[in-house]
Amino acid sequence: MQDADVLDNISTGVLCLDKALRVRYLNPAAEAQLAISTARVCGLHARHIDSLPPVWLTTLEQALREKHPIVRRGVELVLPAGAYGQVDLVITPLHEEGPVALVVEVQAVDRLQRISREESLLNAQEATHSLVRGLAHEIKNPLGGVRGAAQLLARALPDGELGEYTEIIIREADRLRDLVDRLLGPKVQPQLEPLNVHEVLEHVCRLVRAEAGPALALTRDYDPSLPDILGDRTQLVQAVLNIARNALQATSEQVVRELAIISRSQRQFTIGNRRHRLVCRVDIVDNGPGIPEELRHSLFVPMISGRADGSGLGLAISQSIVNRHGGLLTCDSRPGETRFSLYLPLEESYAQAP
Repeated sequence: MQDADVLDNISTGVLCLDKALRVRYLNPAAEAQLAISTARVCGLHARHIDSLPPVWLTTLEQALREKHPIVRRGVELVLPAGAYGQVDLVITPLHEEGPVALVVEVQAVDRLQRISREESLLNAQEATHSLVRGLAHEIKNPLGGVRGAAQLLARALPDGELGEYTEIIIREADRLRDLVDRLLGPKVQPQLEPLNVHEVLEHVCRLVRAEAGPALALTRDYDPSLPDILGDRTQLVQAVLNIARNALQATSEQVVRELAIISRSQRQFTIGNRRHRLVCRVDIVDNGPGIPEELRHSLFVPMISGRADGSGLGLAISQSIVNRHGGLLTCDSRPGETRFSLYLPLEESYAQAP
């Protein structure tokens, strides 16, 4: 295996530069962390990596001059679409003469914390779903009995006025059954087929535009190079639409209502305990007031809602659908910006979530 093949398959970002500080090589992890592409910066001076601050150039020059490794901790990144991050840089000069003079390792500071947090989120989702399945079984069985008894009673009652009460029992039993079914989410496993994720997003945009009208500033920022995903179109439309409707409700009091839908590819990304070489990332960003701090840790738990009239099922159902596609739904919120990020594997095959 060639050295480049090895570097292409590790999760640490690696850049190689020559003596003139021109970029000679980036591995996929570095491209993802710094939001740049090899095609755009290869052969150019390191100053063209504009996601890194100016101190980056000073450190490179120092490492070349002093000929010993330098570590920079907590270097702030400025990424597209308003995202941000921190990385540690390890800059190592090579003593042998050759086309590469400096090797730079890029390690996301929060990577391990993020992996641990997301693995905990997936475990919590599975535990919650198991609890809901058990409760649904315990609730639906007696509900069926109550409904059947009410129907028999309605037939036996001679008084038409008393029949009104049996109708109430039947109607409320049906309402509770529908609520339990919604808690369980889709009853069938996803019917996976090659799917253009932008077709799904455009369909959601049309629905959102019809609901919100011209008062909504809707922005689309798609990566046209994204390959097809394996997905169930109906279920993914439902998952994205639930999030978009949440955003509409969150921005209902804003003078200017803004919603952005962004698609990108992301390399060497870990979902739970599995690292994927390539995933599709869809961001749904609104300019609402943000999610209250006390709700952020229970955002995807069924029946938890920040609105008095909310059912608390929309986000839980979206997370369940995304999990069944082998993916993950996360949220980052602050006043003026709430970003839901949906990650779906782009490999041709993956272990489907149960």
